[in-house]
Formats: sequence, structure tokens, C-alpha cells
Amino acid sequence: MNKMLETLNAVNDVPVISVFDPAFAPYGRVLEGYDFSQADAYMREKTDIPENGNMYVPSVPGLEELGIKSDVENTFYGSMPVQIGFCNGRNTTYNGFEYHKCSEINYAVTPFMLVLGHVWDIKDNKYDIQNAQVFFVPEGTAVEMYQTTLHLSPCRVCDEGFKDIVILARGTNTPLTEKTECADPESVLLLQRNKWVIAHPEREPLIKQGAHPGVIGENKELFYK
Repeated sequence: MNKMLETLNAVNDVPVISVFDPAFAPYGRVLEGYDFSQADAYMREKTDIPENGNMYVPSVPGLEELGIKSDVENTFYGSMPVQIGFCNGRNTTYNGFEYHKCSEINYAVTPFMLVLGHVWDIKDNKYDIQNAQVFFVPEGTAVEMYQTTLHLSPCRVCDEGFKDIVILARGTNTPLTEKTECADPESVLLLQRNKWVIAHPEREPLIKQGAHPGVIGENKELFYK
């Protein structure tokens, strides 16, 4: 881990911090006590990394049939129903940020970087990308990201890309059943169920989906070699 972290810091002009560092505490915590071994094996054997871009699947029956579902559902989420899916890909840029009204669990089947921020730094539906911090998640590590943590896709740390197990309250990141008109400024950011998004104006796929173009600053790329 230390060697990879040293390389990431050598090739990037922003600090890359381990999730085991105290600096991660305002964003989340490293999870212990949950056995992801079966889910890890499933991801390695039955999921692929796309040649380009990312692939996100909110709910995967094969993952949800494993024991990890009941463990996190009955303990971590306090008996609230959850979904287990994955995000595999080759992303290297910030692109934008999302947040949910619940914590999110990410398990690193492969190592990757996360670009994180705080919801309280969104002002008038704008977010300055310079406020974001980059964290390195080693292979085999599970992290909780608090509901106040801005995040989006992981960024790869090798040519092959990344594999990430994603656990959320059931229904998150699926199409809205209804959106009521509201004077609350935050409602502009609501894109899908339990998913509020603020995108970089250069990230056309997100903008075309209806994401609010409120990220200010350079859409930075992260390097790994």
C-alpha cells in the first residue's frame, strides 16, 4: 500500500491520502467486522471491467444472495432494506459529485481512489472543486461514506481499471417515481431516487441526464503512473 500511495502522490499535483489516515474521519470510516470474502470472489469471477468508461449496477441478485447482505442490513443499516451492486470502470477524472440521505458502503475489490467533499461546501448550488480531497482505498478495504460526503465514481490506479462493491438503502440510484415542484433550492440537485447530483459542466453525459452543472473549477484528472 505504501509504495502505491507514494507513486500516486509523486504523479499527482494534489495530495492523495490513505483512508486509514485521520484526515478521512470527517468523510467516513474504515469498516471492520464484516466478511466480504464471498462477495469479493463473486466480483472477481462474474463481473468485468468495461473497455471504456464505467458500468454501475445498483442491485445484483448474485451479490444479494450472499451472507453479507443480512449482516449489513440487520446491523449497519439497523434492519432497513439494502441493495448491493457494483461500479466497475476506468474513470480518471472528478466529473462531479453526488450524495444520498444515507451512508454508503464501498468495498475495494481492487484498489482505487475516491474524490470526496462535504455537502456544506455547496453554496447556491455551486461547489468549488478545489475543496475536494483525494483518498486512496487499498484492495480488500471496506469504507463507510457518511450521507454528508460528496462522492462519485472511483478513479483507477492501474491500467486494468477498478472493481467496487456498492451498498446503499434499497432503491437508491434508480429512476424517480415522482418529483414534486418545490421552492427548496436543493430540489434542483435531485436526479434519481435518494440521489442528489452536482456535475462539472464539461461532463456531458451527466448534464444530458439532467444533472445540475454547478461544479466550479478544472475537471481534474488523476494519474497513477
